[in-house]
Amino acid sequence: MKDTPLSLSRLAAMNGGNATRLLQEIREASLAGERPPVAPRPVIEASWRRMRRLGVSPHAKSASVLMTPEELEHRRRTSALGEVIRGVCDGLGGLVDASLQILVVSDEQGRVLWREGNARVMRRADGISLEEGVSWAERATGTNAIGTALAAGVPVQVHSAEHFVHTLTRWTCAAAPVHDPRDGRLLGVVDVSGPATSFHPTTLALVTAVARLAESELRERHLRAVERLRSVAAPILCRVGGPAAAVDTHGWTAAVKGMAPVDRLPLPKSVRPGRLWLPSLGMCTVEPLPGGWLLTVEEEPPPDAPSKVVLDLSRSRRWSVTVSGAAGSWAQELTPRHAELLYVLAVRREGRSAAELAGDVFGDPTRTVTVRAEMSRVRRHLAGVLAHRPYRFKEEVEVTVVRPDHPGDLLPHSTAPAVTDGWAANGPRPVLPEEGRVIP
Repeated sequence: MKDTPLSLSRLAAMNGGNATRLLQEIREASLAGERPPVAPRPVIEASWRRMRRLGVSPHAKSASVLMTPEELEHRRRTSALGEVIRGVCDGLGGLVDASLQILVVSDEQGRVLWREGNARVMRRADGISLEEGVSWAERATGTNAIGTALAAGVPVQVHSAEHFVHTLTRWTCAAAPVHDPRDGRLLGVVDVSGPATSFHPTTLALVTAVARLAESELRERHLRAVERLRSVAAPILCRVGGPAAAVDTHGWTAAVKGMAPVDRLPLPKSVRPGRLWLPSLGMCTVEPLPGGWLLTVEEEPPPDAPSKVVLDLSRSRRWSVTVSGAAGSWAQELTPRHAELLYVLAVRREGRSAAELAGDVFGDPTRTVTVRAEMSRVRRHLAGVLAHRPYRFKEEVEVTVVRPDHPGDLLPHSTAPAVTDGWAANGPRPVLPEEGRVIP
């Protein structure tokens, strides 16, 4: 087997028939546990491993159950994508129609919410259940652009026999995830699908551009909402005696008084009027504002340092850190990069220098500037539990890592050597996999 895996550019350079035959040979050999003529693309190989682990049959049909019209309509109304997707996709509909393809938009669970494009191709798509209300998550449909983009968190193109389920091997698809710019939450994917004969490598760039346009439109809407909140909060802040901040429901700052301005203050998932402890501010009084909250910092001695941290990496692309102590409990969802950094520090309790973290996460010890910038953002939220020189969790803090049931599901998006090489699980401090607890 050649050392260099297959690539999209190589597929594009090949005759259509030759590319199809090569992919079929790779798929058949891989599924049979034999040596393929060329290694499959890494994103495809990783997905195939997940399918085998999940017990998905390559000969199965879609395992998804069609949603009721009422549930489909509810998901459309409550999806943040519904606010913007029509505008950014209007020009794309005609293009995919002319190229004998269809445009599909799914939610974060892979459920198809909208579909349009070439009428003949849509009729063919009905035959493989690529229709509104059906789930195209990997667990239900095997390796495909929608489900694999959701699982990997990156734009993905899946062509012909790269699909795990045989009934899909005559199709080609490209999908890109869309994230909410306010909190990084995955909202869904934009996908273009069609018969395998419609394959073109630029389709991936096209759907990626549409996804970025959707995110840009969401960002513009958010900025306008913050401006409205600022106009409401400004006269109120003038009457507040001590330090205070007006933030939207995601913690983005509209205005501050008596404190250094920051872009965002991390808030727990559930915020209600009353008293709330925040690691970055201390104890605050919370009052509602139209579109956000007024946080007034209470002038009292800081609470005792937090004593417990739970790093939850058990869910797919929904990672969080929970800090608790005498002053209460506070939780924050994590970006993929921050999840990697905190995972390394949770396992290597003795601490890591900037160069060591750069090697752990990027495989390049010289990328210290990037590491310091990321750790500065992390410590802004977790100053009470993190120390530096070297970067580490403070000695008095009890740290627990909650891992997924299968080791392969730990940060599946990650290319960090600390995760992919598996050294962290075998580091100097033992880990109890049944509890996911790091022994300090």
